[in-house]
Amino acid sequence: MIQHEMHHDKGILIVKPLGPLATEDFAVIARDADGYIESHGALNGLMICSEKFPGWKNMQGLWSHLKFVRDHHKKIKKVAFVSNSKISELVINLVKFFVNPEAKYFKYNQEGSAMNWIGAS
Repeated sequence: MIQHEMHHDKGILIVKPLGPLATEDFAVIARDADGYIESHGALNGLMICSEKFPGWKNMQGLWSHLKFVRDHHKKIKKVAFVSNSKISELVINLVKFFVNPEAKYFKYNQEGSAMNWIGAS
């Protein structure tokens, strides 16, 4: 399950995984992101906040996650990972080689700094 909030005034989507990621989570997020992208061309930023990575509910959840990244990475200017997970630090270094947006890692208590970084587009 993912909680999400679209800041239309700033073009920033904030997602907070609350449990293992499922197919339906990405359908809801894509609907909101796509609506903004359709009218503005791109998201200024995506902020992912999770103290630790919750994993996926099943293989379909993993596939939906990969599909979301494939379909949206060229339409997002910046991605901030806000987490205390060592996996997030590793992922951020890999992301830089495979996807378009500028990406940066922040500690879990630095949500404000992450929002400021995204807003400095």
